[in-house]
Amino acid sequence: MYFDSLQAVLYMDGHGPYVWAAYIITVAVILLILWAPVGRKTRFIQQLQGELRRAAGAPNNKGDSNASGS
Repeated sequence: MYFDSLQAVLYMDGHGPYVWAAYIITVAVILLILWAPVGRKTRFIQQLQGELRRAAGAPNNKGDSNASGS
């Protein structure tokens, strides 16, 4: 095995913080790339449902006797 202990793996002769930061940033970016389309899809579906609800509840002005005020 290349490293003798867990401390040696984390420290990596002084390069550990840079290496582990690179791994963390890489994983964070990959997770963001995977999560962003799911969030966008959820927001789009919620927006579309709201528009459909508003369209279904809107009064019809064509031939509606209540719309003319008489």
